[in-house]
Amino acid sequence: MNASGINNSVVKAFTLLEYFSGSKTQWGVREMARHLGVHESTTYRLMATLESLGVLYKNPENDKYALGLKLYDLGHRVKVFETLVQLSHPELQKLSDEIEETVHLGIWHKDEVLMIDKVEGEKGLRLNSRIGQSSPIHCTGLGKTLLAFREDCFVDILFGNGELEVYTPFTLSSKTMLQENLKLIRNQQFAIDRQEFELGLICVSVPVFNKDGEIIAALSAAGPSDRFKESHLNNYVSILKEGADRIKNKIGNFKAR
Repeated sequence: MNASGINNSVVKAFTLLEYFSGSKTQWGVREMARHLGVHESTTYRLMATLESLGVLYKNPENDKYALGLKLYDLGHRVKVFETLVQLSHPELQKLSDEIEETVHLGIWHKDEVLMIDKVEGEKGLRLNSRIGQSSPIHCTGLGKTLLAFREDCFVDILFGNGELEVYTPFTLSSKTMLQENLKLIRNQQFAIDRQEFELGLICVSVPVFNKDGEIIAALSAAGPSDRFKESHLNNYVSILKEGADRIKNKIGNFKAR
């Protein structure tokens, strides 16, 4: 890794991948090394590593490498996210206009919440959240919603030692506390994050199911704690659930993978 924080091995790997094209689909180690301007041994290690990850495929007939299915899988995931955002974004806009707070759409990704869409509320508060940001599962409205509608074993897998990372004085700090909260979320079909991840921020979240009843995403409205009114909670939840139902009707039997 150089002084700017860039890993040269990763740069070389991506440079190598750029040489694969429609007119040149397969490369041998020696010819690739010549084009990269590096030693054959270095090129071999790069290509063998990429093969082990499924990024490259080695043709046993000629020992040359071609692009593997892992790249197709990753590209497919991008298209899946884009499709979900395209179908749901108009509903997020409607919800933000109605609730007058910032609305987020998040999915489960690598045991965290990945925010794939966001519409700012008209009341002017700019939240630190951004599209593409990952957040903890156990202390965000989106995360707890996604976790609540997965198998119970996920809590044990993620938090086997029973200790949860604490971000604020309001964060649920034990697995037992989280399990009780998840049970409540399943029963009432919504989650609340009362400053558990970020002080001064309240978040209400509901699940987004497809027509097969599988949870696909979570939808939330977030705003400052000094403006959030507990008396309006049922209204927020009702509006979000209606939005989630409209998204469900749009996505049909959509699958996340």
